[in-house]
Amino acid sequence: MSLEDAKAALTAPGARFEMETVTIRGVPTRVWKNAPPSLAVLQRLVRAYGDRVFTIYEDERVTYEANYRAVCHLAAKLQALGVVKGDRVALAMRNLPEWPVIFFAATSIGAILVPLNAWWTGGELEYGLKDSGSKILFVDAERHERLKQCYGVLPDLETVVVSRARTALDMPATSLEGLIGSPAEWASLPDIRFPEVEIAPEDDATIFYTSGTTGSPKGALGTHRNIMTNILSGGYSAARTLLRRGEIPPAVPDHKVSLLVIPLFHVTACSAGLMGMMAAGATIVFMRRWDPVLAMGLIEREKINMTGGVPTIAWQLLEHPERANHDLSSLETIAYGGAPSAPELVRRIYEEFGALPSNGWGMTETMATVTSHGAEDYLSKPTSAGPPVAVADLKIMDLEGETELPLGEVGELWARGPMIVKGYWAKPEATAETFRDGWVKTGDLARLDEDGFVYIVDRAKDIIIRGGENIYSSEVEDVLYAHPAVCDAALIGVPHRTLGEEPVAVVQLARGMEASEAELQAWVRERLAGFKVPVAVRFVEEVLPRNANGKILKKDLKALFVGEAAA
Repeated sequence: MSLEDAKAALTAPGARFEMETVTIRGVPTRVWKNAPPSLAVLQRLVRAYGDRVFTIYEDERVTYEANYRAVCHLAAKLQALGVVKGDRVALAMRNLPEWPVIFFAATSIGAILVPLNAWWTGGELEYGLKDSGSKILFVDAERHERLKQCYGVLPDLETVVVSRARTALDMPATSLEGLIGSPAEWASLPDIRFPEVEIAPEDDATIFYTSGTTGSPKGALGTHRNIMTNILSGGYSAARTLLRRGEIPPAVPDHKVSLLVIPLFHVTACSAGLMGMMAAGATIVFMRRWDPVLAMGLIEREKINMTGGVPTIAWQLLEHPERANHDLSSLETIAYGGAPSAPELVRRIYEEFGALPSNGWGMTETMATVTSHGAEDYLSKPTSAGPPVAVADLKIMDLEGETELPLGEVGELWARGPMIVKGYWAKPEATAETFRDGWVKTGDLARLDEDGFVYIVDRAKDIIIRGGENIYSSEVEDVLYAHPAVCDAALIGVPHRTLGEEPVAVVQLARGMEASEAELQAWVRERLAGFKVPVAVRFVEEVLPRNANGKILKKDLKALFVGEAAA
């Protein structure tokens, strides 16, 4: 079945993915007619899964009913602390069963939940708290130690709630367990009334901070509609895949078990992952930190069906020598986003795991999913990020933002739809620069093909221009990834006196494999134009440094090429 036929069948009047047009901030916008109107409604709906296990963390198992009761009790406690609609409630915590409880307790009473990057330093966390003006802060013990010297300089912060505290707490800190008990006790909490607060789809729900590689993070202000859109977008993408294959989507989703290793403070995990998995009644397994051997043990023990995050995770599962010692046959899907992936990875996931690879494109400003790519479509177009979901539109503009470019030409990708956030928190100039009449200017260089599939070729600021010739890093990185010895790779530009810039590469080799600089240069030269061949290659022992959503921190790699830059 063609893409257009699948879209017509899935979005027909009365169908599960029916669309309607509403006006959002003055712009007529296609939306999912059947999406939950708010996070509060979603939380009430998923209570129906009852005693099914919702989260697993080490030896802790929390059911959907226990999670619901904890949300109700924490929401009541927040209201008793004076939290009202529009107040900001910050959350800085690793992936724990408490994370979704706090998220839904705050947003269900109309507060704006601010997920802070748990990898940030104390100073960076202080910036996020000041910038958002958060009134309440939830932290785990590790973040509390990192931040407690900053509390006195945060005038808006009234209360700090610490989960799993290691020591006695001083004001303004209190323990989360003192408010709602530990996860093991949530099932025994009394069944109290869910908070009754009027919440509309366009009301503010979240402030996710951008994880860009330069400049101070900006808070992307998202609405309930923004984040609820992902539930139907994910379901639509899965149903589209089945129809394209000639299968009928099930009326009720099967119970799946997912290993979630991406931090929940990132929209990929929270919006594209957690929301859809909750709506489908999935069981979500958390890890304290990513470790491929521990992950393989969890996949085997819990019969995990889905995992992923960034391409590095898939590579490590494929390449690890312990893989043969574990039964990974339960895996059905390995999904990732946030960074380009090599075509070789797509093929190997399918051939060696028997699992269907999946990726997509989105960003903090789009609350995650705009395009989705999976199964046979991904195998046939492995360098694409897929077509947009039915409620989204894409276009390619020139870098001045004035002219739309024809199919096949590379320019800046613009996107619109009900997933596009309102703007940047307290930054009107940055908002005006990035958001225009419902469209978001993404900063990604991309092209569209005749079927509507998007191909991300680079970040606009990362393009390398060598003697007037454009070099898109993902093109060269894909070739490097295809070399059997390469596990991780990045292409960056270094200054050159006459050419302007020259391309150089940083490579991590797979365990037990060897390759020289000359060998990799010859490998690229055989497959691409000579001006795209890296003039130097540096080898590193560890996975390349990345930010929270998997983007390689290329600015951190330039120190490896001081000699080339000086030349």
